[in-house]
Amino acid sequence: MLVSRYMPILYIQYLLLFIDLFLNAFSSLLNFQDVVLLVLFVIQDVCILFAVIIIFLLFFNTYIFQAGLVTILINKFKMPIFVVFVYFALSVALHVWGMTLLWGDPKAFIWNSGYHTLFVCQRVGAVFYYFFYKRTALRLGDPRFYQDSDWIRREFEKRR
Repeated sequence: MLVSRYMPILYIQYLLLFIDLFLNAFSSLLNFQDVVLLVLFVIQDVCILFAVIIIFLLFFNTYIFQAGLVTILINKFKMPIFVVFVYFALSVALHVWGMTLLWGDPKAFIWNSGYHTLFVCQRVGAVFYYFFYKRTALRLGDPRFYQDSDWIRREFEKRR
């Protein structure tokens, strides 16, 4: 992919990661009202969905995908795909449970150990999500994915 075409996409991906990081870090401090917290959680989940959509659009744009060698692409990026979906599931679960517990009193402290466990798992999952998502975004900028090359032919020969 041309650098001039890929850089805006990369900046959008970084913006979505930054928004997610910011909301993970500061959403507990910005809980003035129930509706504000709900909107912040919805924004965070929508940003994760947009990030996934962008990654899959980049997958669809590769030569490998267009040539019908989807299994090569999936095998190269199976861990990031798995991490993204696990992180999204953890985030939605945390947001739903948190809103259920905090609705009516957004400043309350939650003493539920199950919620704290889910909170820690979501934050640890966020670290893996940031790492794998950023690495995938940078790897998809490699021009080898957008043109026919010898390594694609070798991978195809391995699959037969």
